[in-house]
Amino acid sequence: MTLSGKVGDGHWSVSVVTHPTAGGFNCSIQLSHTTPEGVFTHEFTHSSVLPSEREAVLAGLREGMVWMQLKMSKTLSLQAADQAQLKPHSTQ
Repeated sequence: MTLSGKVGDGHWSVSVVTHPTAGGFNCSIQLSHTTPEGVFTHEFTHSSVLPSEREAVLAGLREGMVWMQLKMSKTLSLQAADQAQLKPHSTQ
């Protein structure tokens, strides 16, 4: 079984999907944030292996929310290499 979760508020979202791995479960985290330049997306894997899917999805949402908070407070900023992650916003 695969667990997933998503939290968001209008112009940002954090999505998590768990997957089994050696020793337990891990999760993929996907972030999306609308900026004046377009929609910024970023995907990464949680750094820890957890004993249950429930713990993995909660840890992933927590880590994604911290990352998003740092991004939106401008503690994290876009570098030239990150510009490839910006996608023009579509109104379709």
